[in-house]
Parts: sequence; C-alpha cells; structure tokens
Amino acid sequence: MSDLALDADAAQLAVEHGYEQGWSDGLPLVPATQPLVDRFLAAGGRAADEIIGHMPQLDRSVTVELAAINAAMAGCKPEYFPVVLAAWEALMNERATKGGGWQSTSGPAPLIIVNGPIRNELGFNAAGGVFGPGFRANATVARAIGLIVRNVFGVRPHELEQATQGVPGRWSLCIAENEEESPWAPLAEERGVAGNAVSATLLRTCEYVDNRHTTDPEQVLADFADTIGRSGSWIFRHAMAGVVFCPEHAQLLASAGFSRADVAAWLAERAGRTTQQLAQAGKDHSTEAGVRFPGTGAGSEEFQRTMAPGAESTMLIAVAGARNAGISMVVRYFADWTGTPVAIRGQSSHA
Repeated sequence: MSDLALDADAAQLAVEHGYEQGWSDGLPLVPATQPLVDRFLAAGGRAADEIIGHMPQLDRSVTVELAAINAAMAGCKPEYFPVVLAAWEALMNERATKGGGWQSTSGPAPLIIVNGPIRNELGFNAAGGVFGPGFRANATVARAIGLIVRNVFGVRPHELEQATQGVPGRWSLCIAENEEESPWAPLAEERGVAGNAVSATLLRTCEYVDNRHTTDPEQVLADFADTIGRSGSWIFRHAMAGVVFCPEHAQLLASAGFSRADVAAWLAERAGRTTQQLAQAGKDHSTEAGVRFPGTGAGSEEFQRTMAPGAESTMLIAVAGARNAGISMVVRYFADWTGTPVAIRGQSSHA
C-alpha cells in the first residue's frame, strides 16, 4: 500500500456521495467501481442478470449484479460473495422473507450460520464474541444482506420498513459454527449439506441464558425451556425458537448422551406455560387464526406448549462461542424455519 497514491479527499467525497444518494445504512460505504464489481461477479460464478429474489408485493427483483454492488459497498471482499449469495438464497427459501417479513413491525433480523472449511479460509469468527463485532467476514456478509434489502427492495426505515422498534443487530447476525469444539456434526451436514454451506432464518430476537452453576444436564435444559416458554414472547398460539449453545453447554449435554435431536425434543416438550400462568398475562386463549387473547382459564393447570407438536424437527441447534463460561443464546424465529442449508458455490468454495 505504501507505493500507492491514496487520495483521502477523493475517498471522503465518495463516502459522502453514498450518503447523499440514500444508499447507506448509516455507516460509510465502499465505492462500488465497475472493476471491483466485476471481481465480485467472477468470484460468484453466476450470470450478472440472473434473478435471485423477487418481492411480489413491490414487484422488485434482485439480480446477481445488484447483489454484487451491495456486497461491495458493504465492505465484503470478492471472495466473500459466494457466501453472500448462499445466505441470500437460504433466506429467500423461507416463507417469511417472500411474504412480509422484511417489512414487519417486529423488524426481524436474519441469522446466518456458516459451516465448512470456508469459515477458517475467509476468517469468519466462530469462537469468543461470535455475536459481536470485530470480524470483517461476519460483519460485512450480514451487512450485504441488509443493503440488498434496503437498496434493491427499497425497504428503508420510515418508508417501506414498518419496524416499531426493530431488533438490535438487525444486519450483523452472521456467525460461523464452532465445529472444532462442537460434540455434534456440523449443523449443515446434519441437515443434509456437507462441507461449505449456509443456514439462515429471520429472528424476532436473541436472549442469552447464563447457566454456569450446575452440571446437571436436565437442570441446564430446564433453564432453556423456561426461557423459550416465557409468555412475553408469545403472540400466536405457538412460537418457534432454537438455541446457539456455547461449547461448554453443548459438550455437557453430549457427554450425558444427548444428541441434537434429543435436545430439540426435550425442549419442545417442556417449553411452555400453564393456562393459569398465561391467564396472568391475558394470553390463555387463542383464536382460530392462532392469535392469543384473554380467556377464562385462570384456574387451569393445563400445560400449553410453546412450540407446535412436530416443530422439534426444524428446531435450530447450533454451537458457537468460546469455551470459557456457560453462556448460550436462545434465538426466536420470526415465523418458522425450513431447516434447509444452502451449499456455497463459486471461487471461494474450493468445491
């Protein structure tokens, strides 16, 4: 870099131009020059005019080239672009993103989980501070998704976006799974896609669970079931949730004989509240459409499950973070999750 003639004033003008055009999410943008975009397209290995997403209510479509422009502006490296494309495809496979998810009053956040050798090749964080900042790959891949939604679909705050408050970290929830310290197979592999792959869904929120006071696996799981089952998270008859376990919790559960499926089944069966408990929050009954409302069940000890029967089959159970404390994260889906990963293709996938 020392022998390059850098023009800081020109760079500042380019940054301000991005703000003036309304392209920015509030942070400075990288100028998406044609040579840079061409490098992204080469890395992606797909036709520039290929349509990869459509929002029918707005009749707006995303092409590979438009995705490349926004990934470049987000600060991605070209070699990240196949991950962006896979994340976008995984999100567009979900029912909620093809409906009104991007414009919901909940302001949901995409959760992107990366598996495979590409995590280390591109520098994705899977360990300490995995939900936080500090790693270019994690931050810019997630930001690229946000810029695509903003600049191509036109979903912007105070315009087409209708979020009442929104979710903190709306465009920053991209993590890699800590496969090295996970006691289970990689999430994507267990879901049918081995190697480099992305899983993604929309979240209403994330809630950490701090449990480092017991080594009893059922006491640990009970803490998660209680968190998942709290009445404040329920709008409809059922709600969906998953868990990103820290390595310490995952290893504790696996050493006690719990598989991923066992954990999901245990939590799905026990997460919920009695009708009497729900009555205290005015949520003990639900309409045919599933919306909760006050009823007359104040004295009933009938147990109402948070998750619908069978929902454990698509309960997201991942492993990420450092092995330095018993702190894990409950992730609440915006609607549901198909449980289908997408393989990462292109130059950076080393397929």
